[in-house]
Amino acid sequence: MKFRENCKYAVCCPTSMGVRITPINGQPIESSTDYKMQATSAESNVLAISAALGMKNLVLTTFVKGSPIAEFIKRDLRSRNFDFIGKDVDAGGPWGYRHQFNIAERGYGTRGPRVANDRAGEVGRTLDVKDFDLDQIFGKDGVQIVHLSGLIAALSPSTSEFCVQIAEAAKKYGTLISFDLNFRASFWKGREEELSAAFKRIASLSDILIGNEEDYQLCLGLKGPEAGGKDLGSKIDSFKKMIMDAHAAYPNVKVFATTLRQVIAANQHLWGGISFDGEKFNVIEPRPIYVYDRIGGGDGFVGGLLYGLLKDMSVLEATEFGWATGAYTATCETDYGMPANEDIIWSIYSGDARVKR
Repeated sequence: MKFRENCKYAVCCPTSMGVRITPINGQPIESSTDYKMQATSAESNVLAISAALGMKNLVLTTFVKGSPIAEFIKRDLRSRNFDFIGKDVDAGGPWGYRHQFNIAERGYGTRGPRVANDRAGEVGRTLDVKDFDLDQIFGKDGVQIVHLSGLIAALSPSTSEFCVQIAEAAKKYGTLISFDLNFRASFWKGREEELSAAFKRIASLSDILIGNEEDYQLCLGLKGPEAGGKDLGSKIDSFKKMIMDAHAAYPNVKVFATTLRQVIAANQHLWGGISFDGEKFNVIEPRPIYVYDRIGGGDGFVGGLLYGLLKDMSVLEATEFGWATGAYTATCETDYGMPANEDIIWSIYSGDARVKR
């Protein structure tokens, strides 16, 4: 893939930052008194891989003015090699704006993970294009890839328009666009026509499109096979059929990709991946991985895929790298991965878990 040169930033994303609190020692939420807190968002999780491996990235977000949680998030972003731009929004009293809280237990054995989101008053819903200088970001500073998520595109009418305008500005200046469809039924309820138009517009501008069978059908209105059940072989076949339909509808997309996951137990999964480069499919057959915390594994895959493409790997190599960064993230206590170097990731892909001294 051809990327714009002499850019300040490798990857940029709009996101709604919040915090995740996780019961320690893998315990259930209802019986826990001790929790670990981290700053998080799905989109910044994607950027974490390339930031850890030396690339400079940019987060576009909003903060609650004067909030200690906002300060906690800002310090975390700085520690992960992110630049960020974000308006400080007045809290508006106790019933006003706040950063989302994500309460997530990681599960153990036969007890699956559970997630409870508190998004009431989420400040990220106020993301608005008027609060950002897109000509400065994309024109003067320069960005190689902008990563957009369906979670942000569907968060509010303001964020939907924001993501469309981000995509249009990126295209104007030669920045490549990555779009993870990320369908959420609760976000779409009552807004189907509006969101369908926004998602189709972003997809038409995209260079990299990520999603499963359900995402392509419900976000983009493509007709296709039902999403596969537990049989990963059927998922591979159905995804290939869906991608050929998507490729016909969106011929400008250069790379299509998705992960494959079958849960054996909370701590053991079969993990695979597929990509399509416009000519051929690259399939990583699912194989067992051990899981400390599954949340963020898909974001780790996308982050590794984008890093690989930026490093001029072939689509196959970037998909392999993404598979391994997703598997790496699943071993971490945080829902993002921060690998020390590429060798760690390639060792995971090759199955080499021997001690390194």
